[in-house]
Amino acid sequence: MRRGRILVREPHARFCLRPDQCLTLKMNGPFSKDQKKIRGILFDFDGTLTFPGAIDFSAIKRAIQCPLQLPILEYFDTLSPDQREPLKKILDDMEEAAARKSFPNMGAERCLITLKKMGLPLGILTRNSLKSVLLALERFNGIDRGDFSVIITRDDSPPKPRPDGVYEASERMGISVSEILLVGDFRFDILCGKAAGAITVLLTEGDQAVMHPGDPEPDYTVKSLEEVLRIVGGG
Repeated sequence: MRRGRILVREPHARFCLRPDQCLTLKMNGPFSKDQKKIRGILFDFDGTLTFPGAIDFSAIKRAIQCPLQLPILEYFDTLSPDQREPLKKILDDMEEAAARKSFPNMGAERCLITLKKMGLPLGILTRNSLKSVLLALERFNGIDRGDFSVIITRDDSPPKPRPDGVYEASERMGISVSEILLVGDFRFDILCGKAAGAITVLLTEGDQAVMHPGDPEPDYTVKSLEEVLRIVGGG
């Protein structure tokens, strides 16, 4: 089999780097690298590029009195500016404290370094603050802010699951939305990517399903960032 070719046998695709090294990826419908060209990679940050669990969202919600069933940024939308500002400061402080103790997810450094060597533009699309992202990136080896064409945070664009950040990334990276591979570990990443028209990858790492009934399915479901390399032919 030719290197880098994906053969589709619904609902899975078998990817072979060489005859003795193949990987089966869960997919949603017909999809092949021949049909959709990947020219850039956009990553979620917390729980995707960083090891899951660094940010204690339950503790943050208790500190800002956010209902447990409501996402934090959406909770802020229900508040007046006077109510919101002191709570945003608490969120920023707790995120930054978590970032200082975070560490790269398994395979994240190898994945990013390999993609960089391949010449693919990289980006980050996150609901976190820019400062917390930059603090966490300081804990990566061989990767820094300059390796990313774009870093889009909640300070720059309406947050996921809205697709605005993907559109902005597409414009700044100089590639079509349909040529972006969006990788994330939560349903908001997939909802955002699908709404924009990007190619989506759900990183599960063996955890329970995060998608809800009626959600669109990701184009790929993988258990590690190393599998992202194989999707783009760099593994």
